Amino acid sequence: MHTNDLPVPSGAPAAPGVSEADRGHPEIQRLLDQAVAGGGGPGIVAEIRSGTSTPWFGAAGVADLATGRERRPGEHFRIGSFTKAFTGTVVLGLVADGALTLDDTVARWLPGVVEEHLGADGTTITVRRLLNHTSGLPDAILDQETPPAEAPGTRFIYSKVNYNLAGMIVEHVTGSTLADQIESRVAVPLGLTGTYLPGAGNTLREPHARHYSREEEPGHDVKIHDVTEADLSWAWAAGGMVSTTSDLHRFLVALLGGDLLPPAQQEEMFTTVSTEGSDWVPDTGYGLGVYSQTLPCGITLWGGGGFIKGSMTYAMGDRQGTRTLVSNLNGDWNDFLPTFTDLLDTHFHPR
Repeated sequence: MHTNDLPVPSGAPAAPGVSEADRGHPEIQRLLDQAVAGGGGPGIVAEIRSGTSTPWFGAAGVADLATGRERRPGEHFRIGSFTKAFTGTVVLGLVADGALTLDDTVARWLPGVVEEHLGADGTTITVRRLLNHTSGLPDAILDQETPPAEAPGTRFIYSKVNYNLAGMIVEHVTGSTLADQIESRVAVPLGLTGTYLPGAGNTLREPHARHYSREEEPGHDVKIHDVTEADLSWAWAAGGMVSTTSDLHRFLVALLGGDLLPPAQQEEMFTTVSTEGSDWVPDTGYGLGVYSQTLPCGITLWGGGGFIKGSMTYAMGDRQGTRTLVSNLNGDWNDFLPTFTDLLDTHFHPR
């Protein structure tokens, strides 16, 4: 559904019932207010958890441009590429079970697939290289000609193709769907009731913020329109999931704390390759579905982010998972990486 000429909020009220002064995060609330001021985006939320203390939730802007409804806790939103952390966890769980290895080739499980569709040699690409984006396979962008594949191991190339192939391997190995594997291996054990991988045409569960975009086709900006009901199943294993702030905290804490994978697979997940020179997120190293990011203050965090039509999400924490921050913006215009970086730097900077 497209709703053109929707108003953009010029103010940025905090969520009802949230007193940033009383809860101790006035600087975080100030950054949220700034993020949506002057039409920078519809609405933004951030949730902070530190150990066993009560979580802090802050918000600014709106969940619905038509009604002015404010953003609130418990909303479902699309998490984009943070889906890769879930897909990587499932693959590593299967490795722990002995169902496959990280050194298995794509050709073993998907014979002829990359040869036919990408002109690459599947016998030279391992599962590990899919997960750390060193397969040499290019990113798939709609309506653009796919560049030729490079030799595996040459450099980091962030690519949705890698994770959609990994999802296909999961389904081939297990005989079930990736959605079911995420549900049984991650969502159910952790009690993530708001986390799921939608199928084609599935809409967001209630409650949810409306999702807004200025992008109609790649590289072509249009007026702000509502993309909440858009079918984004093409993102699938690389970026198709939906979650909530509280669920992402629970997942991130469990993942960082070693509660989801045995030690050997945990070590594999957090072994990174350099992303330098890739024109990707600065100051990062990429593991197997997660990445490290060194903040301007010098602290290194772990987790991931996601950008998809109508939604931008960031979920990061310290290496032990004792302190985490999750944020979501229900719009996709402007470069909000600096906003998320500022939120992280402000919260995690030692004072």
